[in-house]
Amino acid sequence: MLAARIEEETVGRAWLAVAERILGEGRAFTYDGRAIRELELVTLSVASPRSDDPTVIALGDPERLAWMHANFAELDPVAELGQARSYASRLYDYAGSGRDQVRWVIERLRADATSRSATITTFEPLLDTTYIPCVSLLDFWISDQRLHTIAYAHSIDFGTKGYANLVELAHLMERVGAGVACEVGRLEVVVKSAHIYDTDAPRMREVLAAAASSVRSDGRRADGVEATVDVHDLARDPAR
Repeated sequence: MLAARIEEETVGRAWLAVAERILGEGRAFTYDGRAIRELELVTLSVASPRSDDPTVIALGDPERLAWMHANFAELDPVAELGQARSYASRLYDYAGSGRDQVRWVIERLRADATSRSATITTFEPLLDTTYIPCVSLLDFWISDQRLHTIAYAHSIDFGTKGYANLVELAHLMERVGAGVACEVGRLEVVVKSAHIYDTDAPRMREVLAAAASSVRSDGRRADGVEATVDVHDLARDPAR
């Protein structure tokens, strides 16, 4: 078992760091019958998560980011996931009951800023018979007047989708933080299977090489020009 803890300042740096570790140290395995490189039990610790992360803006696929944002913002079923319920429906209309879990978290922390049980889930066991959401547990708490979050994911593809997951988790933190009048603090993400598909590995290596040579933490090249390297050539199957 290859466990790892990765601490970075931003979600963009965390994405690139875990991708590099997967490609360099991950073991060969399969996911739904497809070959992957995998690290087990990875914890990402992001000190300053932002939904407008400049590295992700510079290197990420706009279509993938838009798809994931819709998944977290729109209640409609997700066609690419076999009409599975979106993250938004799970968060804001849990199990079709009308229960807004995000509002519940905000109200719980407003009522008791010391609460350590503002915990919600996206897993709907009576409805999820085939598709199981990758991110299934979200735990929020306030410490030193900052909102912190721990998320658990059974698996995340860090070649083509992980950065979009991280951005949406940061966006959710911003929403809850605004609701409880706190600045956003640290994001911790525990991932059982952090992987990259073998078919995406060559292009991801190109992205990492380009990022290392030309992209600073603010998403621009050292000469100040916007970076143009992206992951648009990676396979765009959102179900992965």
